[in-house]
Amino acid sequence: MGQASTIGLDIAKQVFQAHGADASGRVVFRKRLARAKVLEFFAGQVPCVVALEACGGAHHWAREIGKLGHTVRLIPPAYVKPFIKRQKNDVADAEAICEAAQRPSMRFVPVKSEAQQANALVFRTRDLLVRQRTQCINALRGHLTEYGHVVPKGTDQVDRLVALVEDAESALPKAGQAILQMLIKTLEALGKQIDDLDAEINRRAKADPVARRLMTIPGIGPIAATAITALVPAPEGFRAGRDFAAWLGLTPLQKSTGGKQKLGAISKMGERTIRRLLILGASSVVRWAVHRGATAGSWLAQMLARKPRMLVTTALANKTARIVWALLVKGGTYKAPAAAA
Repeated sequence: MGQASTIGLDIAKQVFQAHGADASGRVVFRKRLARAKVLEFFAGQVPCVVALEACGGAHHWAREIGKLGHTVRLIPPAYVKPFIKRQKNDVADAEAICEAAQRPSMRFVPVKSEAQQANALVFRTRDLLVRQRTQCINALRGHLTEYGHVVPKGTDQVDRLVALVEDAESALPKAGQAILQMLIKTLEALGKQIDDLDAEINRRAKADPVARRLMTIPGIGPIAATAITALVPAPEGFRAGRDFAAWLGLTPLQKSTGGKQKLGAISKMGERTIRRLLILGASSVVRWAVHRGATAGSWLAQMLARKPRMLVTTALANKTARIVWALLVKGGTYKAPAAAA
């Protein structure tokens, strides 16, 4: 039996599947591994390339296997799928991962450190709490609608919802009021937790020199700046700002053929947290420009004069992503371009 130069590892909760191949792609072994035996198995292997899908738990296993002297590669699941020949199972998945890793043009996901994953927790947690707060507000609004109280959407209407529930002379049934009070208490607790996370993010933004430089860009605030420093891998790994924008999913989908270019909506195939924050920041800049007036002759003014507002917002987010990449790679702060004459 030859020596495996590449091992594809299909990870799961308890049972893993390994597929080893030599430099020519010939199968060397197929092995089923229990979770407790994975590291023992790789400790007995000659250092080689170990490939995994970039899914839940992959970064942990990449770090642990890397400590044993192996070169670990994480592959986006979408890039592995074309290599599955017929039926999908653990054996076929491991073989597809191994074959995908051997392709010279394959793109890999950088392995995150424990610190990087910990820094991302604050944004993931904040997103979860904001969604739960929105659910509580919608529940309050929906239940009050059933009793004839119609309140507009928006977090600025929360006080009005609370006042309707806590009104002593309200026509709401007492049993219903008691349950709605529980929703209000949950809403208040979520608001307090979100405020605590916002304070932590602001503290990090002030302490991080890179975040402070990013905040000089219009539309980039403490949350977006801190998210970029925490979630973006080494910016030098992107060849240009366009590659960084594509990684965020801010570039158009292509359906081009026969030399004819057909561009659609943005792909949304990248880092969703940063992409959403850039879209929100761009929306704020565009809203300000619409109400206060953009600088005459500026790129934004020209775009607003001939393009729909939402398209301009997305284009500005793409432009902001490229500026972010330039600042991360080259240093310095943002300098607004001079308006065209």
